[in-house]
Amino acid sequence: MPRVLRIINRFNLGGPTYNASYLTKYMSPGFHTLLVGGIKDESEENSEFILRNLGIIPVIIPEMHRSINPIQDAIAIKKIKEIIREFKPDIVHTHASKAGALGRRAAYIMNVPVILHTFHGHIFDAYFSGLKSKLYQCIERKLAEKSTKIIALSEQQKYDLVIKYKICPEHKIEIIPLGFDLDKFENNMDVKRTQFRNEYLLDDDEIAIGIIGRVVPVKNHPLFINAIKYVISRSNKKIRAFIVGDGVDRAKIERMCHDLSLSYVDFRYNKIKADVTFTSWLKDIDYVDAGMDIITLTSLNEGTPVSLIEAQAAGKPIVSTNVGGIENIIIPNETAWLADVKKPDDFCNKLLMLVQNDELRIKYNQKSRDFVKNKFSYLRLVNDMQNLYHKLLTVTK
Repeated sequence: MPRVLRIINRFNLGGPTYNASYLTKYMSPGFHTLLVGGIKDESEENSEFILRNLGIIPVIIPEMHRSINPIQDAIAIKKIKEIIREFKPDIVHTHASKAGALGRRAAYIMNVPVILHTFHGHIFDAYFSGLKSKLYQCIERKLAEKSTKIIALSEQQKYDLVIKYKICPEHKIEIIPLGFDLDKFENNMDVKRTQFRNEYLLDDDEIAIGIIGRVVPVKNHPLFINAIKYVISRSNKKIRAFIVGDGVDRAKIERMCHDLSLSYVDFRYNKIKADVTFTSWLKDIDYVDAGMDIITLTSLNEGTPVSLIEAQAAGKPIVSTNVGGIENIIIPNETAWLADVKKPDDFCNKLLMLVQNDELRIKYNQKSRDFVKNKFSYLRLVNDMQNLYHKLLTVTK
């Protein structure tokens, strides 16, 4: 039975954790998988409940942090090598940057037959200075040389890795989109909508606009706040904005609300209405999406944002910046409106258009659901990955 060692950066709330978990749980009985992960940042929500719900007990390496630390990284590599020595994997499959750097290095040293890495986005845009970004590109090129295959999540990501940043040649890339359990975003949505809107004091005639994810610089929440101010000042509709998530930019975004004369509230501690409601982390995103009327994303860089896949599964219209692989996970102008990230007015105007047009918002419902249901099913993900594993193991025999 082939043995797979799956290594992920950390168990934070997001697509990588879901996908590593589904691949660990649902690979056919013909694979024996061990899941290894680091620890999340303090600004992130813990997602180990996902693993518990699936009955997965991972191996935790506390020294594997998101940030670079030569001493901690060396200890983490040593621990991964010890796991490889004991587990004897036929495949080491890493997910996201830090796990990819440490896991692939250890796997190469230990002569693992098949070494794979999935890019869940990349850190070449909007994270670091030009010089630092070039350094990471050089590191990724060296790691790609040690990899049997690189897995991209979309055609756009493949283009970035092959053409834009020249990380690896095209023949090393396999495109395997993410996969999720999306049924809950279609079941009992009317009941969930009522429950969410009652809890957050939303009247029937109020339009709820949400943004879901970490409140950190790359997610560009200032654009969201400016857009909300723009819409409120130009629309006769009643608008409520919801920031679902938390992070290091939280205080900055609250100051922006104050400076723009937008009322705001942390609903955990003060259950009142406001222009902008901070909910912090919420685990039942199907309830959140059910209660929303529009989902937004303002990121400067993205891989395959889970919030937009889930929003479409819930039949919600989207306004998003057009970055990374986003255009590969929506149907432009049909399930989502995309705005130029360098033109804030473009985003604001498209959000205003969607707020003003009730019929346009409603028509998204079934088309969005049908689009994502097959393309982003976790069953499709598992099947695609099994086929790739079998193909690569056959070649190495």
